Amino acid sequence: MSRTDLGQPDWLVSDATRQVLAALEAVRQGGSRFVGGCVRNTLMGRPVDDIDIATQLLPRQVIEALQAAGIRSVPTGIEHGTVTAICQGEPYEITTLRRDVETDGRRAVVAFSEDWAEDAARRDFRMNALYADGEGNVFDPVGGGIEDAAEGRVIFIGDADERLKEDYLRILRFFRFNAWYGAGIDEEGLKACERQKGGLKQIAAERIWKELEKLLRAPDPVLAVEAMAQSGVLAEILPDASTTHFREYMAMAGSKPDSLQRLMVMLPRELMAVNRVADGLRLSNAERGRLMAWAGDEIALAPEMSPQQARAAAYKLGKRAFEDRLATAIARDGETAWSNVLAAVETLKQLPVFPLRGQDIVDQGLSGPAVGEAMRALEDWWIEQDFRPDRDELLARVSLPPR
Repeated sequence: MSRTDLGQPDWLVSDATRQVLAALEAVRQGGSRFVGGCVRNTLMGRPVDDIDIATQLLPRQVIEALQAAGIRSVPTGIEHGTVTAICQGEPYEITTLRRDVETDGRRAVVAFSEDWAEDAARRDFRMNALYADGEGNVFDPVGGGIEDAAEGRVIFIGDADERLKEDYLRILRFFRFNAWYGAGIDEEGLKACERQKGGLKQIAAERIWKELEKLLRAPDPVLAVEAMAQSGVLAEILPDASTTHFREYMAMAGSKPDSLQRLMVMLPRELMAVNRVADGLRLSNAERGRLMAWAGDEIALAPEMSPQQARAAAYKLGKRAFEDRLATAIARDGETAWSNVLAAVETLKQLPVFPLRGQDIVDQGLSGPAVGEAMRALEDWWIEQDFRPDRDELLARVSLPPR
């Protein structure tokens, strides 16, 4: 039998939570309930990161109630009914009950409401439309949400196509929630995502990457990613992507939550393709730089490399770029093919550090462009010697120009 109460989780009985709820209840008894992730995750036995509260109070009343209780309030989304309370350093997002007046697939025009069922009906999945009062009693206005949370089912509220037309970003949320919480992909929801996938063209690239990045951080996103490919949703947002080696990569890399490396394994290692992805998703400079370092071909890796060549490549590429290339290569070719390279780099607990600085060369009597030339030549020789020469051996090779 599914639970209909939360018990007494730490977040619910904390002093800060009780203060915030008491401030709201002082204005309207029974008019505020916890909602969404904190309720869902508690029922599922998962950690709770954010505490959201739905209330029948208007935003102005929320602010006044918090002020009266000496709790700081921030109007983070007041036009949509959201006020954030800061109590003992903890944020609580408080949102007035709403109903949708108009939607266009990207944003909604809302009207405030006092009806819990109206507020629940405008949400995306049944497991996200659960509410709980201060005693931990759970309310499920749309029905099925408690059972969905218990069984790990991600099911749209009402007609899936209508929910997606209200906000096409819910297509990606469907796959993200399946990656994090799902015990199997709901076929009706998947078909609706396939039918509505073209609507993703209306969604800002930054919002798409935010959802995709969260999905790729899940402990095991294999089923969700493969379902995205099956439905054509992946091709809609990443035309160059393929899931051919994704399952093998996950088996090799495990649950290490490296969303960018997981993205890499789906892409061709080509600079033009990487540039298209970086532009299309509006990646940050750091994210773009890491993808470019992975895709570059100035330093090639090959299974037949000698141990010394492998260590030299690791040094020249840098630890992260080398690991990215090796991980995606192993996913493609299998670990056995790269066993020699793996064994070689495992002897490097950390990348060696070149023992000279420019000032060391200046102190030897060189100046101007000759300093840089000497540094490059000495570093090349040091790499050729498998990083063995020490500082003194390197300095002994400095050649002074004729006088």
